[in-house]
Amino acid sequence: MILAFLLIVVAAYLLGSLPSGYLLVRLFRHQDIRQSGSGNIGATNVLRSGGKGLAAATFLLDMLKGSCAVWLGGLLGGLLAPGVAPANMEALAALVAVLGHIFPVWLGFKGGKGVATGFGVFLVAAPWAALAAISVFAVVLALSRYVSLASILGAASFPLFACFLGHGERPPFFIAVQVAVALILIVKHHQNIGRLLAGKESRLGAKKTA
Repeated sequence: MILAFLLIVVAAYLLGSLPSGYLLVRLFRHQDIRQSGSGNIGATNVLRSGGKGLAAATFLLDMLKGSCAVWLGGLLGGLLAPGVAPANMEALAALVAVLGHIFPVWLGFKGGKGVATGFGVFLVAAPWAALAAISVFAVVLALSRYVSLASILGAASFPLFACFLGHGERPPFFIAVQVAVALILIVKHHQNIGRLLAGKESRLGAKKTA
């Protein structure tokens, strides 16, 4: 059982820590995305740096690495720790993958804010709640053009949707991770929250750095 936990933690962290945005911009534009805009490696900053296609690819890859981490966590748990609830193994992988994205060893533990990866992990672990939360994100973004606000409200709404739309086994640890990941994503936007309250946050499409 301990081996299963260790393998899941290592595998989920390594998957989550892959810096998709950094690698794509470095590969296709020969630039360091950390030197542009906000310095973040996520899809929003890639988009603001002028790379629409690279931004879409960044979001997709960040999402997929989270999904793959949770799928692998469930697989390893089933093979190596059949007595443990599969949802708990998926939750462990989900939490570690998001933390891997935020604190990647390859970039000095300075990564992204985890929104796309958070969506990816729960697209596997709690698909209906994840789809509902990303719908909130899309609506808020369309109405306000604030990516940060959309991300915050989307993350905040996820645990609520999970309560009503969740199905199957939902052990306490699984529920705790859902809340924890949502809180982590919100906390990672603390600077954006300050700018939103001060009326200084940049809208999507604006040239001002956010």
